[in-house]
Amino acid sequence: MDSFLPSPDCDTISKTDNGQIDSHLIQKTNEGYREILPNLPRGKGWMTEHLVQYQGVWLTPNFALKGLMWVQDHFKPRSTDICLATFPKTGTTWLKALTFATVNRTRYGFTDHPLLTTVPHGCLPFLEACPKDLDGFPSPRLLSTHIPYTLLPNSMTVNQSCRFVYICRDPKDVLVSKWLFMNKLRPKELAPISLEEAFELFCQGISHYGPYWDHVLGYWKASLETPEKVLFLKYEELKEEPSVVVKRLGEFLGHPFSLEEVSKGVVEEIVKLCSFENLSNLEVNKSSVLKLSTQIIIDNRHFFRKGKVGDGKSYLTDEMIKRINEITSEKLLGSGLVFGS
Repeated sequence: MDSFLPSPDCDTISKTDNGQIDSHLIQKTNEGYREILPNLPRGKGWMTEHLVQYQGVWLTPNFALKGLMWVQDHFKPRSTDICLATFPKTGTTWLKALTFATVNRTRYGFTDHPLLTTVPHGCLPFLEACPKDLDGFPSPRLLSTHIPYTLLPNSMTVNQSCRFVYICRDPKDVLVSKWLFMNKLRPKELAPISLEEAFELFCQGISHYGPYWDHVLGYWKASLETPEKVLFLKYEELKEEPSVVVKRLGEFLGHPFSLEEVSKGVVEEIVKLCSFENLSNLEVNKSSVLKLSTQIIIDNRHFFRKGKVGDGKSYLTDEMIKRINEITSEKLLGSGLVFGS
C-alpha cells in the first residue's frame, strides 16, 4: 500500500485481521467522547462555533477531540515511525513535503514525483484525522499530528517508540496565518471572526491545540531530554537556509545525504520541488481539495498563502505586537528557547 494515499474518515479506521471494521473499538471511543463532552469547558471557536478544553488543550469538539481520544486509546506505534508534529500554521505543509521528498528520494524521480499531483497533506496522514488501520503501511511510516507532546500516549513518548520532527514559528506570524486560514473554513452561517477577537483568544490560549506556547514548550523540552528522538526546527531557520536544514533533517531521519548526492545537487532539487513557489503553482494545489472528514473539506489552495517571515507585523498593531512579545517572554522564561532564527 502506498503510504501517500489519503485517509478516510474516522468511522472506517479500525479493521480486524479479516478486513472487517472493528465496530467495538469505534463504539468504545464514541461512548467515551459522548460521556465527557457535556462537562468540558467551552471557548469561542475560530473555524467552528466553539472549542472544548480537554486535558488543558483546546480542540474542536468532534474532529480533533474524538481523533485524540482514538490515538490515546488505540494507536499502536512502531519503533520506525516518523511523526511530524506541528501547531497549525507553523509550516506544516512545507515540512511534510520536505520530509516526504527526503525519505523517498530514491523511490521517486523529480519529474514524476507524487508531490506534483498530491497535496503534501495527502502524503502524510494526520493521526487525529482517524486514518484507516495503519498496519498495512510499510515502514518507516510517515505520519503527522497537531497533538501536543504531553497528550500523546506513553507508547509514543515515554517508551520512545517513534521519532518526532517539530517545527515552531514566531507566534505573531502564527496568529495572523491561523486567523486568515480559519476564516476561510468558517461556515457561512457563522459571522467571520475579527482580528481583534482572534488576537484576544490567541493570547488567552484559546485556539486549536493551544495554548501555543505550551504546545511549543512540550516538544522543546522533549528535544532537550531526548535529542535523538525529537528534532526541533524553526520556520525562520528553514526559510533562511533550507538546504542546511534539509541535510539536518535527512541525518535525523536515518536518510543522510551522501557526498555524491550533495555534489549532484539532490538537496537543492528537493528544496526546489518543495518550495512555496513550485507547490503553490501546481494544478493540484490550485483546484483540488483535501477531505479530512465528512465535515472538513479544504481547498488545497488555502494551504498556500505567502509563506513569508514577519508578515504578521503587517496586520497587528504596535500594542498587539508588544503584548504578544511580553507573553512570549514570560512563557519562555528560563527555557532557553527564543523564537526566530
